[in-house]
Amino acid sequence: MMTGLLKAALLIAAVYGLLLALLWWGQEKLLFYPQRLYPEHRFNVGSDVMETWVDVPGARLNALHLRLPQPDGVVFFIRGNAGNLDNWFVNIDFYRRANFDLFMFDFRGYGKSSGKIQSQVQLEADVRAAWASIAPQYEGLRKVFYGRSLGTALATMLAVEMTPDLLALVSPYSSMVDVARLHYAWVPSALLRYPLRTDLALPQVKSPILLVHGGLDNLIPPSHSLALQALVPQAQLLLVPQAGHGNIQNFEIYLTTLEAAMKGQPVGEPGPGPGPVPAPDLQQLR
Repeated sequence: MMTGLLKAALLIAAVYGLLLALLWWGQEKLLFYPQRLYPEHRFNVGSDVMETWVDVPGARLNALHLRLPQPDGVVFFIRGNAGNLDNWFVNIDFYRRANFDLFMFDFRGYGKSSGKIQSQVQLEADVRAAWASIAPQYEGLRKVFYGRSLGTALATMLAVEMTPDLLALVSPYSSMVDVARLHYAWVPSALLRYPLRTDLALPQVKSPILLVHGGLDNLIPPSHSLALQALVPQAQLLLVPQAGHGNIQNFEIYLTTLEAAMKGQPVGEPGPGPGPVPAPDLQQLR
């Protein structure tokens, strides 16, 4: 009997070890959900939106750039971990009314972007390169770094280096370590090659900070935003009680609060703001 138990324990340990090895080498498949686009795909976004490219080592990143005649600034938008620009580059009229340009790019392997995500260092370098490709155009104008979900840690790390006029983090997480602990409790934290430590970077940010979270967010609970605000009490925090992870852009309080913060106005009770904007199709986005 003891021999049988020992064999069973060894088998379980071997299977567990194999799972951990597979996770170490293939965790990109758990974190990133790219959707490809054909090279000839045309975006239906309006004549004031330019399709452009950012050259990075070993790849080209596809990007869309809303260019207004005389913008007050730019929103550099780092998106979440699924889909592509075709379903992320939305709510454009909101930015037009606010008179802010909007720049967004697809990560490697997403949409028309070539290459493959291989490390956090690479991700951070790509974000830095994307910002550098447009930064000179906005000297003297307001600069907003906007991170959504996965992109919140990347936006925070860039803000440490570049000090924008506003860092807006929507559905942020304290770290990918904490997210993994919530959804994959059996995985040792040391195994993660993408720790994405927003909690370590945020206290170093010298810019005004806006945190926004949905009260019904089950993927990244609002406790993450509360934990981040505890680290930087000067950050403004907007909790939208009825919002989940992928629909926060449907709520007027989010739109009016974000616009005020983008323009450097006090963030408080929502005042008159833009009318409703079409809700993006984020049903498949995580």
